Amino acid sequence: MKPVLLPLSLVAFSWLASPQTAAAQTTTKPKTTTKASEPILTTPKSLERDLDVFSTWVNERIGQAESTVRRELPRIKDDFERQSRRLDSAVDSLSSTSKREYTTQKVRYQKWASKQDSIDAVTRRPATAVDAQRRLLNENVVISSARATELPDLYGRLLEHTRDNRRQWSQADWSSASAVLEKLNVRYEQVREQLSLDDRVRVRSLQAEFRTLEKARDVKDIVNEK
Repeated sequence: MKPVLLPLSLVAFSWLASPQTAAAQTTTKPKTTTKASEPILTTPKSLERDLDVFSTWVNERIGQAESTVRRELPRIKDDFERQSRRLDSAVDSLSSTSKREYTTQKVRYQKWASKQDSIDAVTRRPATAVDAQRRLLNENVVISSARATELPDLYGRLLEHTRDNRRQWSQADWSSASAVLEKLNVRYEQVREQLSLDDRVRVRSLQAEFRTLEKARDVKDIVNEK
């Protein structure tokens, strides 16, 4: 019997069609899955916590001694910008009550910061500060070397001038008066042991009266802004 010779093309086709060859030629590329990065969300709870921190911070700054504030004012302003920027970016997530609280605290800080800027401007202008002190106390006096017995009268003059003129005062006038009061307070702390109990009580009363008048003016400004 003669061997059967198959055409070369048929042999090649059979080889290519075999399962082993097809499997060898077919490569399956592994699927690559890219995991989307999860965004970091600011939750309402974290915002409320930030607001509590901000409110506490504002209260502490407003109650801070002015002599310390003037040294730290640039850093305080940076802290305010950092905290308010975060809250501003997600303020719509706050509750209505929290939004009002945030607005109130921002207004309080901004008025306080404006006052500090005015006081700082006054202290940077020695001639103007001297003129203001002379006008407020109705005499030339070096407060840093004033005698203990002179202080009750100096406080009294400052308060008398404040009572008579406060309704016409600008923010700059209040800043000048506050700067004079601060100088008197510094001197008082240095020599108060030399004063009688009655004089110390009088000084404390005059200090409190000035701050009361000053706060009343601040409240009036807030009401007028609404």
